[in-house]
Amino acid sequence: MKTNPPLQLIRYGLVIALTTLSTALTAQTVLDGYVSEGLKDNLVLQQKDITLQQAQQSLQIARSYFFPSVNLLGDYTSGEGGRSIAIPVGDLLNPVYASLNQLTQGDKFPQIENVNQNFFPHNFYDARVRTSLPLVNTDLYVNRSIQSQQVVLKQYEVELYKRQLVLDIKSAYFSYLAAVAAVKIYESGLGLVNKNVEVNESLLRNGKSLPANYLRSKSEAERVKADLNSAENRVVNARKYFNFLLNKPLDREIEVSYDLAGATALDSASTDITSREELKMIKTSRDINAASIRLNRLTRVPKVNAFLDLGSQAADWKFNDKSKYYLVGVQLSLPLFQGFRNNISIRQNTLEMRKTELNLTRTTEQLQLAADVAKNDWQTTVQNYAASREQLKSAQSYFNLVEKGYQQGINTLIEFLDARNQLTSSLLQQNLRLFEMLTAEARLERETASYTF
Repeated sequence: MKTNPPLQLIRYGLVIALTTLSTALTAQTVLDGYVSEGLKDNLVLQQKDITLQQAQQSLQIARSYFFPSVNLLGDYTSGEGGRSIAIPVGDLLNPVYASLNQLTQGDKFPQIENVNQNFFPHNFYDARVRTSLPLVNTDLYVNRSIQSQQVVLKQYEVELYKRQLVLDIKSAYFSYLAAVAAVKIYESGLGLVNKNVEVNESLLRNGKSLPANYLRSKSEAERVKADLNSAENRVVNARKYFNFLLNKPLDREIEVSYDLAGATALDSASTDITSREELKMIKTSRDINAASIRLNRLTRVPKVNAFLDLGSQAADWKFNDKSKYYLVGVQLSLPLFQGFRNNISIRQNTLEMRKTELNLTRTTEQLQLAADVAKNDWQTTVQNYAASREQLKSAQSYFNLVEKGYQQGINTLIEFLDARNQLTSSLLQQNLRLFEMLTAEARLERETASYTF
């Protein structure tokens, strides 16, 4: 009885353990390409980009208040009745006119009636173009500063989501690679146990083996088939989730490639968190609070606006030189008393500033802790991966010895299957440790905001 060594199984384990640097550049390019696709096509990121554009438009609106405002205004009024004023022009002028007629011995000066003038204008229009311009208005300057900070805040929110998306894409990609690798390991293992089933079946037919050995090898083959089915299902689910992150068809094929470069030096990674968007967002919120306090304090500064009206007003829609007019004016606004609302608002914003400072301190400590933990986890996964490689070497040597003993009748079938299971388990363990290491590296990259967009 003689069986071939599990060459495919061993070969695949060596492929996992010894991924060469010649494929590193290609693998990194593939993963970077997927990350670029996700940053371009992710739906949530597109929504956040729209929110950023809205903030930029709000800033443009704030800037527009510094320019002159030109409006066309028009009024038309007509009415009768209501209050009126009696003007005794007849009583005042008729005696004078009568005296003049006597002196001139004529009737050139007629008698006139008293006038009763209503307050309502009759068939009167007023059309004008008003140009207004703020001369002194501190609210406009502070509001522009606040809107500018709001744009910066939205930019940080977009970058924050991008970083998390990069981590999700890389983690999903490594999960998919791990699932694919597991399938190949189980396929190689299944080929080995199937060959063992064939050998035991042949020995049983020739009367050189017991039925128990055949049934045991048959049971082992069915168990590996079940593990293979589960691994294939994980591949399908991992593919769908990865394509979902990229906003691509869920069943689109994924290029299988990975890179070990950069995951070997334990002390090469930094835990500097100064580039974290979370800290930048809190600092920007602090600047907005400071601007709000400045806005409240500048309320005591007078506001001065100027305006110019060019128009025409007359009755019965007349338009001539007498109806045309211009009107120039300057308006001054200075609050004198508002029930202490302004002082209360200043104290309220000052308290908000204090809360922001405390939040900044607490968040800094949390992020530093997360970065340190991520680096420790990464270092541990690198060590675990190195240990799994040594474990695989031992498992391979042990399997080779047991296989030879089994061929020579020294070792039993149970020992052979146990050695085969240890070899498969070692391959799966190395596969798991490999992608744990790569995922931990991606998480450390996320915690230190070291990925460059």
